[in-house]
Amino acid sequence: MKCILLCAGYATRLFPLTENFPKALLDIEPGKPLLNYIVEEVNTLDEVDEIFVISNNCYYQLLADWASALNNPKPIRVLNDNTNSNEDRLGAIGDIMFTIEHGNINDDILVIAGDNLFDYKLRGLLDYYHQVKAPIVACKEVNNIDLLRRCGVVTIDENNCIIGMVEKPAEPPSNIVAFATYLYPKKLLPKIKQYLEEGNKPDAPGHLVEYFYKRMPVYSYLFEGNCYDVGTHEALKEVRQLYCEKKVNQ
Repeated sequence: MKCILLCAGYATRLFPLTENFPKALLDIEPGKPLLNYIVEEVNTLDEVDEIFVISNNCYYQLLADWASALNNPKPIRVLNDNTNSNEDRLGAIGDIMFTIEHGNINDDILVIAGDNLFDYKLRGLLDYYHQVKAPIVACKEVNNIDLLRRCGVVTIDENNCIIGMVEKPAEPPSNIVAFATYLYPKKLLPKIKQYLEEGNKPDAPGHLVEYFYKRMPVYSYLFEGNCYDVGTHEALKEVRQLYCEKKVNQ
């Protein structure tokens, strides 16, 4: 299994912090970037034998230097998608395909957004994947209506199969939020290429879930714990405070 960490976005909502610096390398605790937390959790998975970090051209050298200095037990390969601005970006799904092709991946893939900070265990996600042997999405039950209106919300059946999905609904059809962590079997890699060749939206990775669940079973893995989308100055301030307080209380 290969892990793909999506770090090629331009994080315009976090300007000026990210004008010349990748969001994934912003510190959460002093001296510890967001990306380190994700990699530490991926390292707990024996199935994953290589980690790919997909970057844009502007951030590539910074991410390559980070990977080189990390000395991680699993190999980390940083790829440059050769885009230079928010206007010519490939989009998250475009970057997944770029990584598959340029990384010569022919394996199951674990895809994680590089701006998602989470404290649940990926082991449970993988165990569930082995059980259902189908694509799965990390989800959480949320009872905050404002958060539900800002996220992708899924509807599931009695078997946790996704039967509906809507982005940022004014009237959420359920209280289950889909977060940007996905597991796809290698047999679906050509289908990702097909998705793009059909002219579908290449940006938000949730669009791929919408495409797949209408054609095959896609399962929701309901995790216990927290996941934060660190996409705004307010969200960054919140997680920094939470993690620093957590460290003090340990």
